Amino acid sequence: MITKSSCWVKSSYSDNGGDCIEVATNLVASRGVVPVRDSKDPDGPVLTLHPSTFTGLLEFARRAAV
Repeated sequence: MITKSSCWVKSSYSDNGGDCIEVATNLVASRGVVPVRDSKDPDGPVLTLHPSTFTGLLEFARRAAV
């Protein structure tokens, strides 16, 4: 069995002001999930989203930011 580690990234729009999330999109193909965590607490809880749910979250955030 091949396991893949999470490769955590923050948005290029992040200004490091402390209100950031990190995602591990490298797990979509191998595991079918998008893990999300608080960048200030890398050892804290991880929210695991279905890719379509993560896409919906992004769309919601884009609309809310306007």
